[in-house]
Amino acid sequence: MTPEEDVVVVGAGTSGAPLAARLADAGRRVLLLEAGADHVHFPADLRDAARMAAAVPGHPANWDLTGVLTEELTFPVPRGRVAGGSSALNGGYFVRGTRADLDGWAAAGNDLWSYDAVLPAFVRLEADREYGDRPGHGADGPVPVRRPRPGHPLADALGAAAAELGAPDEPDKNAGGPPGWGPVPLNVAGGVRVNTAMAYLSPRRGHPGLTVRGGVHVRRVLVEGGRAVGVETADGVVRAHEVVLSAGAVGSPQLLLLSGIGPADDLRALGLDVVADVPGVGADYTDHPDVYVTWRPARRLPMPRDLHPLHGVLNATADGSAVPGDLEVLPWLKPFSRVVAPRTSAGAARVLRRPRATLRALRGASLHRLLDTARRRDDLFLGVALQREDSRGRLTLTGPDPGVQPRLEYRYLSTDSDRRRMREGVRLAAELLRTAAMAPLVAERTGLPDDVLASDRELDRWVRRSLATAVHLAGTARMGPDSDPGAVVDQHLRVRGVEGLRVVDTSVMPTVTSRGPAATAVAIGERAAELMTG
Repeated sequence: MTPEEDVVVVGAGTSGAPLAARLADAGRRVLLLEAGADHVHFPADLRDAARMAAAVPGHPANWDLTGVLTEELTFPVPRGRVAGGSSALNGGYFVRGTRADLDGWAAAGNDLWSYDAVLPAFVRLEADREYGDRPGHGADGPVPVRRPRPGHPLADALGAAAAELGAPDEPDKNAGGPPGWGPVPLNVAGGVRVNTAMAYLSPRRGHPGLTVRGGVHVRRVLVEGGRAVGVETADGVVRAHEVVLSAGAVGSPQLLLLSGIGPADDLRALGLDVVADVPGVGADYTDHPDVYVTWRPARRLPMPRDLHPLHGVLNATADGSAVPGDLEVLPWLKPFSRVVAPRTSAGAARVLRRPRATLRALRGASLHRLLDTARRRDDLFLGVALQREDSRGRLTLTGPDPGVQPRLEYRYLSTDSDRRRMREGVRLAAELLRTAAMAPLVAERTGLPDDVLASDRELDRWVRRSLATAVHLAGTARMGPDSDPGAVVDQHLRVRGVEGLRVVDTSVMPTVTSRGPAATAVAIGERAAELMTG
């Protein structure tokens, strides 16, 4: 490693890869450090967009974390440990944050992050097959954006069912229109999940201003005289004029805390020297809690090998909600081939098919019968997510060892408003299954009896038992003005109290976007490069 770089970026993930690439294009000398493998040619299990193989616990490309969703329920939290980060593991859902989301950030004192301010980054990053020639879209960017074609009987029936319920048509989920039903934009081309390492780093192999090193474990940021001067790794020290943490919404705040940047009392209690007292690090993150409504098809549906499980999505607004699109119903045309098991007997599973060994591990669980039935019958799922929660989570260190994961305490559904809106989302999914459009395809709803659906109290219990997480962590080091005591970075993404240090990933979102955060995470990398070089 060279003795000093212009910029060292920690994490070659969904935001870090675009950031490093654009900084190198602008003439900066960038060293990009990734804890996982830096693949020149990605293996098949990471390329196949119809599978989420790396989300399986124990996969080498997965940090394999655990989150505490409620007091009684822990759950796997897969995060990317590979160049490309979580964009190499996820389902390929590539929907921008909405105008309401980003303008909400701006209204909170971050005017550089309004929808109109970030729109050029969204345009620059994409090569949109369907809408690339239209205003507000890009045709020549590094990330391919494709929408599934109509014609599958279930996809068409679901679209008709949404219309039957009065949902607006939203053919372009990335156009900033009102929430409704429409096809899911995917960062998928030819069945390949195009992660940010493939999109941004592969074309720049050999670029004189960009060095990528995989398998480098960063332990902490080095701060001298109030300024970040580099990072300490398991193999030594890397010095740089500027340090950027792009290690994700778990890794970046963990590194801040290990570096003595965070709530002073908490750091002292762990025996860590306090470099900067920044109370907001890890203090109040947001995510998308979700559950799964299962149903049995009345007849066998076509499921060709190249059919992507995600096709259309319904975004809706709960009664009385101030933010549009705070509910999402995401049907799956077929199961993702992945295994992510809950870690308590009462937990829910983000699973469609699982080996018998995994089912045996759930013996005695109330959920076991549902999962076993779903596997044997090939039941299908409607994912139901609360896209703008009022509950807030907390990330804390459990000790000073960088090799020990932090505690992720989600505190899901801890407010009446969250529980009410989640009930509304589940009932909306059930209504979809009861429409005339879906009647020829639905034999029965499984796992959610009518009497439970009709009772607020019993439905709350069912939701709590069946709860999962969309793994859309955000806000663990959120941006905000000086007047916001919980803000960790300013809107230039500079860490408060330490010069020469920034955070660039979903950690900085003031609140998680009301659509999946992947597309916005790429835009954060693009926008940060503008702010650092403009």
